Amino acid sequence: MMPKKTQIVVVGGGAGGLELICRLGAALGTKDFDIILVEKNNTHVWKPLFHEVAAGSLDANLDEVGYRSHGYRWGYRFFRGSLETIDRENRQVVIAPLKDEDGAEITGRHLIRYDYLVLAIGAVANDFGTPGVRENCLFLDGRLEADRFRQKLLDQCLRVSRAMMDDPNSDATVAITIVGGGATGVELAAELYNAAAGLRYYGLEVFDDKRLKVTLIEAGPRILPALPEKLAQAAQEELEALGVRVLTGTAVTSVSKQGALTNSGELIASDLRVWAAGVRGPDILAGMGGLEISRSKQLVVRPTMQTTLDDRIFALGDCCYFKPDGAEKPIPPRAQAASQMAKTVFTNIRNLIDGKPLEPFIYKDRGSLVSLSTYSTVGSLMGNLVGGRMAIEGRLARIMYVSLYRMHLLTIHGWLKGMALIAVGHVNQVIRPRLKLH
Repeated sequence: MMPKKTQIVVVGGGAGGLELICRLGAALGTKDFDIILVEKNNTHVWKPLFHEVAAGSLDANLDEVGYRSHGYRWGYRFFRGSLETIDRENRQVVIAPLKDEDGAEITGRHLIRYDYLVLAIGAVANDFGTPGVRENCLFLDGRLEADRFRQKLLDQCLRVSRAMMDDPNSDATVAITIVGGGATGVELAAELYNAAAGLRYYGLEVFDDKRLKVTLIEAGPRILPALPEKLAQAAQEELEALGVRVLTGTAVTSVSKQGALTNSGELIASDLRVWAAGVRGPDILAGMGGLEISRSKQLVVRPTMQTTLDDRIFALGDCCYFKPDGAEKPIPPRAQAASQMAKTVFTNIRNLIDGKPLEPFIYKDRGSLVSLSTYSTVGSLMGNLVGGRMAIEGRLARIMYVSLYRMHLLTIHGWLKGMALIAVGHVNQVIRPRLKLH
């Protein structure tokens, strides 16, 4: 009887999960190891780009990564499916039945054995129990949701354009409320104006960004709390110059089809409502194999990125909760954190296999960058290169922001293909339409 291979299963193909599976496949994808990625989607799109997908500024079909072909290139196997639960006693993950859009079953429930398991299933928007949010708001948790928002946005723009053609004096507008003044909310607000300005070139001749009415609501004292106050203020001034109404220190108490009701009693009427006010772990993590979870439904991990109750199960990215000793807050849900966690998990899985001591995860904050579409970019960089913290904005910040995505491409594709894709991206900016309208 042939000995079983050491089986390493990664659930979730986001930024951290895909980077990890690349490293594992390249290093261990041999006859002695079986590297498996479980992911409910067929393709990967970098999550920090979802606001561009939602506004139509980015055609995700050009930037997506197909897991099957990518797995063939990097030495891992891809299983399409969603995690249902974990059988820790038998070291198996239970994959839920996969169904098509008509509800017909494609594959039934099945089990996948693991020797080491990594959970990287990301997070979902946190509605904090606010009444009406789930029923009346759109989210940007995934590619499909970003696509759904884009289609609704285009439909509403078409309605307004038609009304203007029927009545040149019409005061019809596209009213959009965004709840959450973090990076996602701020970047989406700016990107919407970039998209609206381009619609006149694609059949909506009478429509322009003056017909867009965007309100950004933040419960905290200012937007972009991860940035220095000076830069956050600069970003707010830029948004207001575009036409965004920015409300800070304002909480949303309920949401209806008519709009968002604030704690001041104001009903902010809107055609579309986007909820981007924080994240939490997916509901499925509650009770997942009896593992410890935080109040925000994230998996609690030790400094080695192992879950607190099982040495063979790791977690990384937005679905995990890790607060370093002496820190006031846990590691923030950022792409850079997921990438750094992936490196630590890779090292520690190899050390477990080789019987070596495990390494603690040390988060190095490289700073935060926020893109205001083509209008501006602001951020702060941290590290030895700049001797601490350096505030940047304008062209330098834009270059640094774009470089983050390019580094992601180089990590998941390698230098040769990564550089080729970057070059193709430049060509697409010239020959492709500015907006995706379908």
